[in-house]
Amino acid sequence: MPTPEQLYDDASADLAVGDLDSAAAKYREAVEIDPAYFDGWHALGMALSKLGELKPAIGAALMATELRPNDQLAWTALSQMYMKDGQIKEAELAKSNAAVLGLGGKVRKD
Repeated sequence: MPTPEQLYDDASADLAVGDLDSAAAKYREAVEIDPAYFDGWHALGMALSKLGELKPAIGAALMATELRPNDQLAWTALSQMYMKDGQIKEAELAKSNAAVLGLGGKVRKD
């Protein structure tokens, strides 16, 4: 059985050649094996967003922000997904969290 990291690497190779469906399936399998795998959730959200599957993409991105609430890139990606989905208020909140992190602040203290 492949590890989440192996699936992530295989999915990233699929992504590089434009096979978004295969990449998303492998990222999804990686997070099913390890639900705490931040890189898998983040990449799954990005792949689903590129496929136009915005609701599941937002769900994956939210998981990424839950796992790493002080990750600026995760909040930026979530903001972009919300914007694409027309959820302006949510996009602005996610963008402000990214801005706080960009200035050296924290969204949540661990």
